[in-house]
Amino acid sequence: MRISVDRDVCIGAGQCVLTAPQVFEQDEDGFGGVRPGRADGGGSPLVREAARACPVSAVTVREERAD
Repeated sequence: MRISVDRDVCIGAGQCVLTAPQVFEQDEDGFGGVRPGRADGGGSPLVREAARACPVSAVTVREERAD
């Protein structure tokens, strides 16, 4: 799984951080981001829920294919 936050879209609602604080963080301006080293989701089952909770769909979760 690969997680990203589009900072051009993010409005700082904080739903991602509230849902999965071990994966997401907010910067000093209140915008969301993925914690360093957590772009793979860190095994959290709440990552997809955090993406659904974002009111502006700034959080993207992509499945990595194993070839």
